[in-house]
Amino acid sequence: MSVAFVPERLRGKAEVNQETLQRLLEENDQLIRCIVEYQSKGRANDCVQYQHILHRNLIYLATIADATPPSTQKTVD
Repeated sequence: MSVAFVPERLRGKAEVNQETLQRLLEENDQLIRCIVEYQSKGRANDCVQYQHILHRNLIYLATIADATPPSTQKTVD
């Protein structure tokens, strides 16, 4: 199950920290690899569930980024 999935009763109560974000990024990496593998084998229909999880994870990350004040965001040099 995706680390981005949080039951309705717990939403807004979870602490977002660097470890959680790193796990989510690693999960996204695995999801992308699975999607590419399925597509390369001509099994595009089998990768739809992974695409949905990846989409949810990306929306979650974007929401966190949008909610983070600019002074606390890290920049890449």
